[in-house]
Amino acid sequence: MVLGLAWAYQRRLIYFPVGRPPPAASVIEGAREVVLSTGDGLRLGAWYVPGRGGAGETAVLVANGNAGERSLRAPLADALARRGLAVLLFDYRGYGGNPGTPSEQGLALDVRAAHRYLVEEAGFGPDRLVYYGESLGAAVVTELAAHSPPRGLVLRSPFTDLAAVGRYHYPYLPVRMLLRDRYPLTTHLAKVRRPVIVVYGTADSVVPAAQSRAVAESVPGATAVAIPGADHNDLALLDGPEIVEAVVKLAGS
Repeated sequence: MVLGLAWAYQRRLIYFPVGRPPPAASVIEGAREVVLSTGDGLRLGAWYVPGRGGAGETAVLVANGNAGERSLRAPLADALARRGLAVLLFDYRGYGGNPGTPSEQGLALDVRAAHRYLVEEAGFGPDRLVYYGESLGAAVVTELAAHSPPRGLVLRSPFTDLAAVGRYHYPYLPVRMLLRDRYPLTTHLAKVRRPVIVVYGTADSVVPAAQSRAVAESVPGATAVAIPGADHNDLALLDGPEIVEAVVKLAGS
């Protein structure tokens, strides 16, 4: 019975969507509401934030973690915009008032819609895009990068694959056998030939620091940035100087 319940309700343990964000302009100066169209016909809410005080030659695609909605990433977007970078914040299906139900396949379609917006509507070439993925979002953008290479990747608190995190939190369950959504980050990362920076907190209680280090060690030449004492949801890992500088560094590389 326990295994049956774990199989049936596992996505409720992985995805934690919440309701609609406030209007973009009330949260970030200059931000505007945009709509992303997915390959399976969904329309997703997103915010486009132009760069301020710079040439605006590079855009940052931000892929959220598994909880909250895009307004929670507004401090990061604002900090990057002040450094002259354009930013796209978006919510996955089922998040932020969007239609649909989240899944690994669905999130892959969602991030492709975000990429398509930046390339086809905002006019950024692939070599002018930086992908930033937060936790689960790190796996989402890495899968995208394997097919649509960016200028560089910043992976914040990444795991090697979802089963590894599951085994850490649920050691009594046969996690790998049960999982529907696997997010094999390091498998996809092996196909990426672009600069990679991994930022993680040494006191992360959600994704163990050892997993993030393993992600960095799996890529020759990757840079690992450890933030001492930082837990998974600490402000230092939201818009701290190490995070902002990692993105700016790749944007200027």
